[in-house]
Amino acid sequence: MKGKYSFRAHNLLLMALVIALNFIGILILRSASYNDAGVVSRQIIGSIAGVAICLIVSFIDYNRILKYARPLYLGTIIMLLLVLLIGAVRGGAGRWLVLPILGQVQPAEFAKVTLILFFAAFFEKNRYNINEPGTLLMMAVLIGIPVLLIVAEPNLSTGIIVSVIFIIMLFSCGLAVKLIALFTAAAGGFLWLIIFLFRTGRDDMIPFLQDYQKTRILGLLFPEEYSDTFYQQSGSITAIGSGGFFGKGLNNTDINSVKAGNFLIEEDTDFIFAIIGEELGFRGCFIILIVYLIMLLVILWIGARAKNVQGAGLCIGVAAWIGFQTFTNVAVATAIFPNTGVTLPFISRGVSSLLSLYVAIGLVMNVGYQSRE
Repeated sequence: MKGKYSFRAHNLLLMALVIALNFIGILILRSASYNDAGVVSRQIIGSIAGVAICLIVSFIDYNRILKYARPLYLGTIIMLLLVLLIGAVRGGAGRWLVLPILGQVQPAEFAKVTLILFFAAFFEKNRYNINEPGTLLMMAVLIGIPVLLIVAEPNLSTGIIVSVIFIIMLFSCGLAVKLIALFTAAAGGFLWLIIFLFRTGRDDMIPFLQDYQKTRILGLLFPEEYSDTFYQQSGSITAIGSGGFFGKGLNNTDINSVKAGNFLIEEDTDFIFAIIGEELGFRGCFIILIVYLIMLLVILWIGARAKNVQGAGLCIGVAAWIGFQTFTNVAVATAIFPNTGVTLPFISRGVSSLLSLYVAIGLVMNVGYQSRE
């Protein structure tokens, strides 16, 4: 083992970036939760546990973990089925399992990690026949099962994130250009059809969307008519704009504060970027987004130097996850996307999300420790 690992500076940089985001997140969360000691302490405990788990995972050979890709996939399916059968319901959605000692966990968050591991191993094994119809059909079934289970919770946003992770990993593993073009055209056509049905008042023809999801999309498309639905994003835009360049300062309770005026909902999870905009201003938003960008580049750099396809695929999957989820959260806060309920990685409240992300970073670091010269 001693000669197998090479501790490189970029891995330390990755860990430093993650911890920096996590630390900033705790400060923002303290303000967003109005100094709720319970919320902040849980996030701190989750952060400490996450760093410890990350370091432990970073010293476990990812190739050894990938040997258990199939059991991990099967375990993921079982956990997602249990959520549908006995999951705890909050806000009309049953996304959580209550486990002894651990308490309430969200299996869909950990499914992102296990599915990245599974498909990294799958693409390695099938890299020479990736464009064959039988392999494509098998992949569609393998990704379709967990996505449908997640969407059924209902948790459409996480289902979309998992799908995007899979698609980016698939595109990067040698899929034929004509198939990529065909898929892109089909996806574009499907998106155009959805928007067309909403704009023409035929959204009742879309069977896979819940009523509250349709209302959120209509609120984005027609904010004047659905102002009661769009007010969350309207308040978010106002908060971000009111921060100006320098922001109003952390824990701001000024009478003109959008946060203090209770114009924001879920400000410690879905709309935490609005708190960043109001209290840290454009400067704070820009710095945080640059940290995310550097993190993604480091992960991709590690993937480019991985010693095998599995390591590269794993890094691409993690980068796709963090990148798309960050973009989605910011897009919701700025009313580019409809409200989706997606958290900001390493910053928003949520121990399940935090721990799953730290596991992913630990895996990436292990890939980096075994990089080819």
